[in-house]
Amino acid sequence: MNFDFTEEQSMLRDSVARYVQDSYDFETRRTIADSQAGMSAQQWQTFAELGWLSVPFAEEYGGFGGGPVDTMLLMEEFGKGLVLEPYLATVLLFGALLQRGGNQALADEYLPKIIEGSCQGAFAYLERQSRFELRDVKTRASNDGEGYRLNGEKVVVFNGANADALIVSARTAGEQADAEGISLFLVPASAAGVVVTPFKQMDGQTVANITLDNVAVPATALIGEAGGALALIEPVVQSAVVALAAEALGIMAQLNAKTLEYTKTRKQFGVAIGSFQALQHRMVDTFMAYEQTKSLLYRAVCELEEGADSAATTAHALKAMVDRAGKLIYGEAIQLHGGMGLTDELDIGHYAKRLMMINATFGNGDYHQGRFDALRYA
Repeated sequence: MNFDFTEEQSMLRDSVARYVQDSYDFETRRTIADSQAGMSAQQWQTFAELGWLSVPFAEEYGGFGGGPVDTMLLMEEFGKGLVLEPYLATVLLFGALLQRGGNQALADEYLPKIIEGSCQGAFAYLERQSRFELRDVKTRASNDGEGYRLNGEKVVVFNGANADALIVSARTAGEQADAEGISLFLVPASAAGVVVTPFKQMDGQTVANITLDNVAVPATALIGEAGGALALIEPVVQSAVVALAAEALGIMAQLNAKTLEYTKTRKQFGVAIGSFQALQHRMVDTFMAYEQTKSLLYRAVCELEEGADSAATTAHALKAMVDRAGKLIYGEAIQLHGGMGLTDELDIGHYAKRLMMINATFGNGDYHQGRFDALRYA
């Protein structure tokens, strides 16, 4: 199989890499993370001007028409720079749901705004009791004759504090854990009854808990088929899991490179610690963990491109691999850097924290290992 990238894909990767190196250094990132918004509106607008926000969208909306490979290359470079801007939340979740959802009027209205950088979005799906199950939804949407009334709470909403609009999952029928009966609605963040409570995660990302108190939306706010949203949500989340794995791979690459460089300069007993055979063996282990994750990521991306039936199984395996390899790599990076690996002044700890949060997003390694086993050995 040919794993060479096209000229356009190479240009995309190189443009992101140059930008991260030149305009998104660690101190810039720390300043953004410490801000109230937890992201930079100026950086976001630059992303729009460079065309990155258009990558996965169809040309009819002004998009680039890219696929999973393009998203992988972009997210890997974002991982290397620990980019905080809400690409996952706005483009890969909110935007993808609109593009796939079948509500042409909403797609025509919002997707061009996302591409030009004037609209940010969020996908409010997680609830306190649901843990990693997308179908576990207690938030209710009642049909009042003219539209719907939404009541419930969503937690840890990525970009929920900065979003101009939300896509909210709510039950229009069925019981709490039923696969059927879940619907999606577009809700303006400024709508009456929407209460947003932002907070910071340990990786610097700003998220929010969102309460919906009798929020009224018109019937035209429905995205997809009423009661059938799970079939829309699952492939979007599957693609997002693979994109997150690409971000994690970029982080792993940086941790390995920075740790290797450190062992060449840090001396003990008059020699560089990188000359110690025991430490060389440990660094080989982290390099192999990175390469194994990279290989599985490429397989997952190829299967997404081809629409293979095994794509879901591979995505579960990949998420489990990211969890296992990530823990090994950031653990060794911190240990080999010594105590300063945990300080706020050094980027090693920040990379580790972001990997921890990626591991907890859309299910940890144990969850995805269980899902993989269930599909693989059914």
